Amino acid sequence: MLLNNKVALITGASSGIGKATSKLFAENGAKLILLDVNENEGKKLENSLLSEGYEVKFIACDVSKEKEVQSVFKTISNIFGTLTTVVASAGLDQISPIHQTSIDDWQKIIDVNLTGVFLTNKFAIIEMLKNKYGSIINISSIIGHVGQENISSYAASKGGVTNLTRSAAVTYAEQGIRVNAVCPGYIKTNLLTDLTEEMVKERVDRHPMKRMGTPEEVAEACLFLASDKSSFITGENLMVDGGYTAQ
Repeated sequence: MLLNNKVALITGASSGIGKATSKLFAENGAKLILLDVNENEGKKLENSLLSEGYEVKFIACDVSKEKEVQSVFKTISNIFGTLTTVVASAGLDQISPIHQTSIDDWQKIIDVNLTGVFLTNKFAIIEMLKNKYGSIINISSIIGHVGQENISSYAASKGGVTNLTRSAAVTYAEQGIRVNAVCPGYIKTNLLTDLTEEMVKERVDRHPMKRMGTPEEVAEACLFLASDKSSFITGENLMVDGGYTAQ
C-alpha cells in the first residue's frame, strides 16, 4: 500500500473529490483526519470507513476561519501522531460575470477556495517543519490556467491556488516539504448541479476525450503525489483534464 505510515488530513472530505480521495487514501494505508463544514455527511463517511477497519477521525471545520483551522492542527498530534500529508480539497463554485457579482459573493468564493487553502497550507507547514517532511496537494483547476466566461471569482481563486502552490513549493523544498496542485477539468460532482443540460454538453465538448472526469480519477492523481513515488516532484500543477488545456 502506497500510504502506509502516512497521516493524511483532507479538507472538503464529505463529497466529490475529497470523499473519493479519503476512500482511496484509506485503502492505501493512510490514517485519516477528515475536515468539512457538513457535519452530517462527514460523520457518515467517518462511520463508513471505521466500519471497514480504517483509522479515521472527522472534525467539523470551516477552512475559511483561521481559529477553526488552527484548532484542528493543534490536536492532530494527539489523534494519530505526526502529520505527513494534506489534501486541500474544500471549494465552492460560482457562475457569474464580473458585472453581476456582488462583493459578498466574491468574498465567499475567495474565502473558501483561496484563503482556506492558504490557512490549511500554513498550519500544515508549521507542523511539517518539525520533521522536515511532508506532501501537500492543493486542488486547483484548469480554470486556474485558462480563461472561461462568467466565472470571475472562481477563476481568480483558482489562479491564486496555482501560484500559491508554486511559491510554497520553492520556499520549503529544502526543508523536505513538497507542495503540488492537481488541476481537474470538469468533474462529475455536486458543484455542477446548477448547470443546465446544454451547459453540461458544452463543457463536455471542450474536452478532447468528450467526457467529464470522475472524482476517483482525480483521487488517483492525489494518491501519486502523496506517495513517495513522487519524491522528486514539487511545484507541479498536474492537469487531470482529459486534454482540455492541451488544445
